[in-house]
Amino acid sequence: MFNSKVKPKSSEEIERIRESCIIVVKALAHVASIIRPGVSGLYLDKEAETLINDLGAKPAFKGYNGFPASLCISVNAAVVHGIPNKEEFKIGDVVSVDCGSVMNGYFGDSAYTFALGEIGEGVKKLLTVTNESLYRGVESAKTGGRIGDIAFAVQDYCEFTHKFGIVRELVGHGIGKKLHEPPDVPNFGKRGNGLRLEEGWTIAIEPMVNLGSKDVYQAKDNWTILTRDGKPSAHYEHTVVVRNAGGEILTDHTPIETEIKNNANIVNISRNI
Repeated sequence: MFNSKVKPKSSEEIERIRESCIIVVKALAHVASIIRPGVSGLYLDKEAETLINDLGAKPAFKGYNGFPASLCISVNAAVVHGIPNKEEFKIGDVVSVDCGSVMNGYFGDSAYTFALGEIGEGVKKLLTVTNESLYRGVESAKTGGRIGDIAFAVQDYCEFTHKFGIVRELVGHGIGKKLHEPPDVPNFGKRGNGLRLEEGWTIAIEPMVNLGSKDVYQAKDNWTILTRDGKPSAHYEHTVVVRNAGGEILTDHTPIETEIKNNANIVNISRNI
């Protein structure tokens, strides 16, 4: 866990974070409009990088601790941190896309998982449950609550109710002038535990949930995290502000889900089907 004190953001800072978040969503919506079997992660990465640059921002991930791309693209058994490559997507692939941008010194971060063509009911349920758990976590990001309230909301829905495996080694995080700031925001834990949430904290909530076991390992590329049992994983993420009534979402996924509805290659698992 981070030990440094978490500082609430001012209204001006939140608006700057919001600006970066809007660009992230535009990039992910563009991905949603062009992803299909036969295209590659490398193609999506170049498209997203161009759009982010054209909008006056910079990709947050490229060069971060040496990461070589603008998007993290994680396919099937890859949980997160996948490096885009030339391999073409196939029908049935589950593709998680994580995107970050930085503009005017502040970061935005979000992720969405796309299922291409025919997928089994188990995989569809995994995506639907993981996506829903994100919003349960957001609703628990209330001033005066605890980090553990967010963690429990995600774990209760994904693991206790639906028996999917929640990754333990990777967690959400604070965000602002840095891509990763305190506090850690786990997807597992107990209500009432952890740091007390303060009005104006900006955090990234990001359930990473496996169809099978929670166990993962790191690939030889020193980046990609894979499920130990080889089963698919899902990843959804919002940047939010802690508020009295629950988290205020800065990365509204509506533009992404609108593009999904217009792209017959993607299975629509959005909450507003």
